[in-house]
Amino acid sequence: MPNDIPVSRARRGAELGKLVAGQAVRGAGVRLSMVRDTEEQRIARTERALVEAAEDIVTVLGSMKGLAMKAGQLLSMFDPLAAFGDRAVSPRQRERFQRKLAALYDQSAQLPFEQMRTVIEGDYGRPLDEVFAEFDEAPIGAASIGQVYRARLTDGRAVAVKVQYPGIDIAIRADLKNLALVMRLLRGVAPAVADHTLVRELATHIAAEIDYRAEAEHHLTIARIFQGHPFIRIPAVEVELCTARVLVTEFVEGLRFDEITALGDAERDRVGEILMRFYIGSMVRERRFTGDPHPGNILLTADGGVAFLDFGLFKQMDATAVEFELDCARAAAEYRGADLRTLLVDYGVLEQHSPVTPEECLRLMYEVSGWLLTDAETRVGADSASNALLAVIDPRRGYFDNLRREYAPAEHALARRAEYGTLALLGKLRATGNWHRIAREWSHGEESRTELGALEQQWLRARA
Repeated sequence: MPNDIPVSRARRGAELGKLVAGQAVRGAGVRLSMVRDTEEQRIARTERALVEAAEDIVTVLGSMKGLAMKAGQLLSMFDPLAAFGDRAVSPRQRERFQRKLAALYDQSAQLPFEQMRTVIEGDYGRPLDEVFAEFDEAPIGAASIGQVYRARLTDGRAVAVKVQYPGIDIAIRADLKNLALVMRLLRGVAPAVADHTLVRELATHIAAEIDYRAEAEHHLTIARIFQGHPFIRIPAVEVELCTARVLVTEFVEGLRFDEITALGDAERDRVGEILMRFYIGSMVRERRFTGDPHPGNILLTADGGVAFLDFGLFKQMDATAVEFELDCARAAAEYRGADLRTLLVDYGVLEQHSPVTPEECLRLMYEVSGWLLTDAETRVGADSASNALLAVIDPRRGYFDNLRREYAPAEHALARRAEYGTLALLGKLRATGNWHRIAREWSHGEESRTELGALEQQWLRARA
């Protein structure tokens, strides 16, 4: 267990540099050994190298926290090894690598409670026991910016208390200055992801997560939007107890994501539809959404609802940007390639004289967002999110040379993060649904064809 988080730019840069160098040496060793290995030896050696690489990433980034740890979390969500194909890395090897990286969400290295107590009492200006009737010193989660504890208020209510790591604001600013090294780390295990706008946009937004008072405002906004919703649960915020480094919310009991994945098909499909309605629906309908869909932020409550946690990474999109996304989806779903290309040109995504053809625009849209455009019952595969992400940024897919110089609006980077993150969650659930028909409720204003959709539309009419 670490006693502190490295905060200086030099020290964090050195830690990242050692990690990058270690990944490079390990990769070179595996490649040289493969020359003389049998197939069985190659598989065993690759598996060992991948597991060791994942353990190194979890150990180093988990102790560093901040932007460095966010980069590792991004790797775990999008299965970066999918880019190498099953011949180079077997599905079993990829799964083991992903399981190791998944620890970065809520099982990373924890700081001793006495250090966290100093943060709490420093922000409140009084002893802990004057604020809370009970406070469990064992954290229930350890994330990139803070640790979460269970406590009880003096009126008896159970609450979750998220406490920021001491010095994490300095560490994040150091990581932003060391962004080139973070990119090098990503390039070592996921070269297609490293230079994408998405990573740079995430780096920009994480700086806004440092002040928990901003997160409390985002949380309140989402709570107001979904007040009284039939199956989406947003914990209440204890505003008077929230400070720059301490966030207090209602404590919610429920099944964790790994427990949800063990449920039957019907229940997993139902949860999958709720995830889509929350993450994608709030983006296109409310123009406000959380840009961080991941397993640690989801609980299945006893009444069948899904509780959503953590609103640090928050985005409010311009109405024009949302309408552009919907226009593109409608054009692609109706196979209007020429109209789609015109939309991309008019919006500034493509140059007028770009060599990208209408057919390529359509093909790319279906590779990136085919799950939302295909009018059929579709089971989302475990590699769907990584394939969608890699469609644009992997040179071997055929789009890279033509699209890499085109303008990629940062306004839409977190929207893609929300979409790909949702798709990754559906893949982990192995969820089945006609996702296109659900999306048409927002893009075409159609009546819902699902039981959950009917409940939601009834709630929306009552809210209006």
